[in-house]
Amino acid sequence: MRILGFSKKWPKLRQPEFTTFRLRRRDRDWEVGELVQVVFKPRSRDREILGIAEIVEKEQRCLLCSSVRNCRRVVAGEAVADGFSSLSDMETWLLKAHGSRVLEEPINKLTLRWVDG
Repeated sequence: MRILGFSKKWPKLRQPEFTTFRLRRRDRDWEVGELVQVVFKPRSRDREILGIAEIVEKEQRCLLCSSVRNCRRVVAGEAVADGFSSLSDMETWLLKAHGSRVLEEPINKLTLRWVDG
């Protein structure tokens, strides 16, 4: 079972179903039906396992549609539902965390449902 890490305890993590945006994995991309271990601070001594969730939906999104064909742009409502104050705030965070890769590749919008947590 793979780990889906979070660096912040977002309020959305207390809901039965939540979304998160993730770059495609280079080894094996996220898949619908996959069970993941949701972890707060996965690379820290303060690591906390929050529970097990199932990926119930996966959609491709992009920040700049001109760079990725046939991809829907992330909209403000999705950014706010994901826990950011605005789309601009989300874009700034993604660029800081992942660099230009978020402008050149599609981003997975994953919808997860808690199985145990």
